[in-house]
Amino acid sequence: MAGPERGEGTGMAGPELVGGGAAVAVGFEVRAVTGIGEVRPGDDLAALITTAAPWLADGDILVVTSKIVSKAEGQLVDVPLDEPARETAREAILRAETSRVVARRGATQIVQTHHGFVLASAGIDASNVEPTRLVLLPKDPDASARWLRDELRDRFDLRVAVVVTDTMGRPWRMGLTDVAIGAAGIDAVTDYRGVLDPYGNELQLTQMAVIDELAGAADLVKGKTGQVPVAVVRGLPIRADGPGIGAAALIRGADADLFSLGTAEAVAKGLRAAADIRDTPPLVFPPVPSAALLADRSASERLPSDRLPSERSASELASAGATPVSSTPAAVAEPGAVAEPGAVAVAGPGAVAGPATVAGPGALVGESLLVWAPAGDLRRALEAGMEVQRIRARLAADGVPSGWLELDQVDLSGIDVPEGGVPLGVLTIGRGSLPSL
Repeated sequence: MAGPERGEGTGMAGPELVGGGAAVAVGFEVRAVTGIGEVRPGDDLAALITTAAPWLADGDILVVTSKIVSKAEGQLVDVPLDEPARETAREAILRAETSRVVARRGATQIVQTHHGFVLASAGIDASNVEPTRLVLLPKDPDASARWLRDELRDRFDLRVAVVVTDTMGRPWRMGLTDVAIGAAGIDAVTDYRGVLDPYGNELQLTQMAVIDELAGAADLVKGKTGQVPVAVVRGLPIRADGPGIGAAALIRGADADLFSLGTAEAVAKGLRAAADIRDTPPLVFPPVPSAALLADRSASERLPSDRLPSERSASELASAGATPVSSTPAAVAEPGAVAEPGAVAVAGPGAVAGPATVAGPGALVGESLLVWAPAGDLRRALEAGMEVQRIRARLAADGVPSGWLELDQVDLSGIDVPEGGVPLGVLTIGRGSLPSL
């Protein structure tokens, strides 16, 4: 398609816009920039692009594949041609580029890079490059976009926006798409919050990642194998002044990410945390959360009462087997059954009962369950201990702190242990601390 001469684009006057609140364009054009050729370290990208696209005009949006940015900036690593040395070198590079591992499955690793991007193999790429080299992501894609925008303005008198892109997978969906990893001269997000829709409803959460949409649109004409690393989008608004906040604005930190770990990694982290649960909880007033809240939360989730305590939810344990501390001792349940509120029994190796009170200053805060086993039965005592740890792990998974008190830390007066039973200690529920996840 024959394009207009330079300066015949939409220009800084901007495209025709429609819509209320956050205006949208009535249409736009996406055009491939061909003829750039192989890019090498030290090449002048601004000159290469303007030579290949003399029709580039003010107001255009330049969408550039990160690979040619990396090549021009020298973000290349030499690797052996033959295996297994090549794979060993690639793994070492991946470790160096990785801030944290998000998920693994087979040979695939989803990681977070030092930039904050979450993608496969830290964006390390072996395509469209010599077999003895790997391409890394630009060190600072937003800075790269700003540099290219400034060069085009200062040397070629072009006021354009720049978006640097890379290819990534997506949670919940098959297939890859290009997304923005750097941007300058264009707002990363169109914010519709506070805008009314045609029915009068106020939009409260909608923020559209415009530069990601541009990246995907541009890839439709760039492709992956035709050596077309640049496209121009014309007909959409750009910033009149300043580079904007860049693509870094789209990075969601791990602390705000509801899916910051893969399933297997999350399970493994939880299991490791269960091993770090502290034995003796500090005295914390008041208990958190309360047994009443736990009981309400568990109303629709209770499991059959013939399950071991660790197989029931923490909320069921609290509602079925824990009562506030009082001067009236609770009856001890027979092994193998769940008693009325005030006692929980372990099916098999001993039983759990309560409540007990703390010896010394203050009363036991939260709920307390006495753990016992038959006298002289080491096997069942060990099994009772393992069951307590399983209960504590389940409590921790539900966000309920717990602790283990030795017999010399509690006052068991008024507690009747079954004949032939020996108390082992007291499990506290609702006070203490949780392992950090």
